[in-house]
Amino acid sequence: MKISEIRKLPTAQLTVDTTNLREEIAELKRRVHMGEVQNTRLIRLKRKDLARMLTALSEQLLKEKI
Repeated sequence: MKISEIRKLPTAQLTVDTTNLREEIAELKRRVHMGEVQNTRLIRLKRKDLARMLTALSEQLLKEKI
């Protein structure tokens, strides 16, 4: 997901999405360790998406406080 798309999402949606993405990353890590998934690049991509979402979320929260 691109940062411009993420910034358009409301704060509530971002919090839900970050929680879901964290669960997805944990599941992918478990599946990689079990040998079910060979593509470890997916974890890296999901972590980058999570970082983008957390950045946009913190920006939105700062704007709401001001």
